[in-house]
Amino acid sequence: MNFNEAEKRITELKQIIKENNEAYYIYDAPKITDFEYDELYRELKRIESEYPELITPDSPTQKVGDNTLQGFKEIKHKYRLYSLDNSNNYDDLRKWYERVKKEYPNENELDLVVELKIDGLSCALSYENGELKLGATRGNGIIGENITENIKSIKSIPQKLTKPINIEVRGEVYMPVSSFERLNLENIENGQKEFANPRNAAAGSLRQLDANITAKRDLHFFAYTAITQDLKELTNHKQALDLLKELGFEVNENHKKVRGINPVIELCEKWETERFNLNYATDGMVIKINDFSKQNELGYTSRAPKWATAFKFPPEEVWTKLKDIELSVGKTGAVTPVAILEPVQLAGTTVKRASLHNFDEIQRLGININNSVLIKKAAEIIPKVIRKKEDEDFGIYNPPIECPSCHTKLVKEDGEVLLSCPNRLKCPAQIKGKIEYWASKEAMDIDGIGSSVVDKLWEKNLIHDFADLYKLTVNDFMQIDLIKEKSADNLYNAIQNSKNPTMTKFLTALSIKLIGKETADIIANEFPTLDDIKNAKAEDLIKIDGIGDKAAQSIVDFFNDENNKNILLKLEDYGVKPKGSSVEKVSDIFEGKTFVITGTLSAPRTVFEEKIKSLGGKTSSSVSKKTSYVLAGENPGSKFDKATSLGVIILSEQDFINLSEGKLNE
Repeated sequence: MNFNEAEKRITELKQIIKENNEAYYIYDAPKITDFEYDELYRELKRIESEYPELITPDSPTQKVGDNTLQGFKEIKHKYRLYSLDNSNNYDDLRKWYERVKKEYPNENELDLVVELKIDGLSCALSYENGELKLGATRGNGIIGENITENIKSIKSIPQKLTKPINIEVRGEVYMPVSSFERLNLENIENGQKEFANPRNAAAGSLRQLDANITAKRDLHFFAYTAITQDLKELTNHKQALDLLKELGFEVNENHKKVRGINPVIELCEKWETERFNLNYATDGMVIKINDFSKQNELGYTSRAPKWATAFKFPPEEVWTKLKDIELSVGKTGAVTPVAILEPVQLAGTTVKRASLHNFDEIQRLGININNSVLIKKAAEIIPKVIRKKEDEDFGIYNPPIECPSCHTKLVKEDGEVLLSCPNRLKCPAQIKGKIEYWASKEAMDIDGIGSSVVDKLWEKNLIHDFADLYKLTVNDFMQIDLIKEKSADNLYNAIQNSKNPTMTKFLTALSIKLIGKETADIIANEFPTLDDIKNAKAEDLIKIDGIGDKAAQSIVDFFNDENNKNILLKLEDYGVKPKGSSVEKVSDIFEGKTFVITGTLSAPRTVFEEKIKSLGGKTSSSVSKKTSYVLAGENPGSKFDKATSLGVIILSEQDFINLSEGKLNE
């Protein structure tokens, strides 16, 4: 994989992981299994380790989780809730142990505590003098949601402890499998939506805005750790678990203190099969160094403790029937095949669709409609078809000749794998895809404008491009079935409230080929107005650090296209006007200076990036001769080495602070 391929794949992976973080942490509606997510994350981490200059502050490897859902009050955690690094096989598990053990060469083996990894919703509970004061979701590990009233409705969570101490308790809210099945039966009888799995049901129940609904659901809580300054005699994790039980918490009884890694592996092997006999969902094991002093010595990476890891059970595979192959046309015109399956249970969810990637993959698999196919949840957004039954022969599915949306003859561009529809101006699927993307969270973030609403507006001839959203009235929305006046008002207001986006969001929303959010942000920081971007020449754009030849030409082509010019004029007429940089400039002290940030700093990189921009400077993801400074934290990696070889000035965090305050000479 070369640099350009790595950059492209990293961009894809960040977007996929971001979307799934949002689905998992914010909306409690995961699209993929934890194993799939872990594989995506591992791939991203691997590529970033090979190309550290491509690591950006918004990378999922630099942070935990995602943001919070509107409706609950945000709360800053007193102690950060870290994520866990994962081991997917026993070799990885042994490597983790050996890395830790190297820090203690005088000890034969280390004491470890092995626990079941409960598949629920992580929460933090704060007690003052033994009384429950706050219950919060994990959120992004730094900011969570205040769900105290809902927490109080869970019977296994004590509101008053057996000792009057100050303590923060971490644990998982879960729904027993039997209660999950009963709830789904009730939902079916009442014509309501089924939950996909117990974790979904627990999260959806806990985060009800009406605590009375939460109280009616059978939720439980397993406590798994405690943080307190009141008990100095508490020196290890096993003692903490015993204390939690003494204080009145439900602690999972299937935990065990062992010595060395071999007993850990034996327990993982045991629970890989025995977990199915439990009345709660578990998707792996958690292994922790028992001794608190060692935990403190080992410390943390930017997102996870070094003294703990999670072992994930392997994914499931299952056979089912391929009922049909659906052709999907995206906003760029690419036509992708999707397998429509006989519904089957896989890794705790009902699977009806699976990825076929492209028509070359169909040829490789040799499959057709009616084949029995093996599907697996691994590293894809939706499950993947692995192979067909060898003794079946239904021929091979032929790729389409025409676009399924507009019947234009499909083409395959040079170097591209996918078939594409070239009819970008009139193909309904492409136009609707662009409208949906315009309204998406990644772009203009217009709440409520999803695929179903766009379809209905299109059917009624109310919109022909994304600019037309701004001419819609409340009455227009009320022409759509099931949309009443209040919902119509909300949709209308959401559109009107999006008229002054940041330049980054606006450029992202335009669906310019090769221009994603990160590239849009680079352009937005270089050009103060939209007119400046429209008038930019390719040679001007190429000079910008982070903009390649193809991306530069794509921007120029987009703004020279007559159809795009007309849409931009319509947006202007409707009062849609992007703002410049979202960071307010307060000084010119860094004017003309370009910074590269590397390593672990005392705050997220975005804090330093915004500081640089507010003082007139720019940031870049890679070190070059144009780089003015490299701000280096702990474990800076190859960017530090490259800066040294190029003679670029390297700043410590304190140097940076001094420079920003005019106290440091270059």
